Amino acid sequence: MNESTSLKLARTFLGKRVELEFDQQVGSSYEPHKIDSYPINYGFVPGTLAPDGDPLDAYLLSVYEPLEKAEGVCIAIIHRRDDDDDKLVVVPEGAELTDEEIMNQVSFQEHLYDSVVVRK
Repeated sequence: MNESTSLKLARTFLGKRVELEFDQQVGSSYEPHKIDSYPINYGFVPGTLAPDGDPLDAYLLSVYEPLEKAEGVCIAIIHRRDDDDDKLVVVPEGAELTDEEIMNQVSFQEHLYDSVVVRK
């Protein structure tokens, strides 16, 4: 399989503790994608550089209050087959989610893309 640059970068975080900062917190809105209220904290890994020129993006799942920063474990990647902008899936240590639970929680944004959950 010929992996995208974004997926190669994201794979380096699988199974590791990750520090995140959030630019879209639970309850915030994002006009370009017509998102009235983010259901999760969405942000990035400070100090990284993804192929789109921004830091590597991340979803924090299983946490429901708005946060500016958090730390968790990367359990999966949302790989966009039609866009080189993959996302880390981060949860509090010990939390477990199925692929279906992950896709349900990120579908508010990922329904716009051809996305799959990658774990290995």
